[in-house]
Amino acid sequence: MVGARPGGPDHRVAERPLPAAGVCLVCAGAGWVSLDVPVGHPMFGRAFRCECLDRQEEERKFEELLRLSNLEPFRSKTFATFDPRLPGVGHAYERCRQYAQDPMGWLVLCGPFGCGKTHLAAAIANEAVSRNSKVLFTVVPDLLDHLRATFAPSSPIQYDDLFEAVRTTPLLVLDDLGTEHASSWAQEKLYQLLNHRYNNELPTVVTTNRRLDDLDDRIASRLSDRALGEIILLENARDYRPRQDGERRRKRTPR
Repeated sequence: MVGARPGGPDHRVAERPLPAAGVCLVCAGAGWVSLDVPVGHPMFGRAFRCECLDRQEEERKFEELLRLSNLEPFRSKTFATFDPRLPGVGHAYERCRQYAQDPMGWLVLCGPFGCGKTHLAAAIANEAVSRNSKVLFTVVPDLLDHLRATFAPSSPIQYDDLFEAVRTTPLLVLDDLGTEHASSWAQEKLYQLLNHRYNNELPTVVTTNRRLDDLDDRIASRLSDRALGEIILLENARDYRPRQDGERRRKRTPR
């Protein structure tokens, strides 16, 4: 059985019986492989990590991201359930829908409470999930709580693993930036997170009800970079939630 492992094209992974269905064909479920090389060869007796372990690790991180995303309460927040006819939201709706088709760069949604920012951000995340794309949707204070929780001895995941998964996720949606407790630790973690994504130009969506000038200067400067992303203001939008609540109440009222 030929293995894509160090040692050159003439080296073969040691022959093993065919593994059972669903078991890795390369390592037969062992997780490690050795090369079929003669005694005295520099690679003789060495074990190499199988690619299946890397895939399992990626799947575990993805499952953890899905758990953190907790998109279930936001499943109804889609583009189909958003009303773009309301004053002040039409441009934001069209731009977010375009972004969801091919997420690139950063999208920053700014506006007061209830203007539809979270609905649009969740719609982008739900669109990504429907395409089987990896996305993390999280409310910023909740994300910081999850990171703090990893320091507990009973935590099933280590801080470094979680932080790495968050900062490298293919699409990150951060809701309610600026509502977190502004401790020095929280500010530093958010800066490290956003700075990594900024330097690597990773697709990122941010919502905030704060003026960018009121945020940490380092974060504000990255959110404001028009070369990487776009700022969409919903300042003139009317409160979106009462209209939605009213529509739901009317639907439940018997005729």
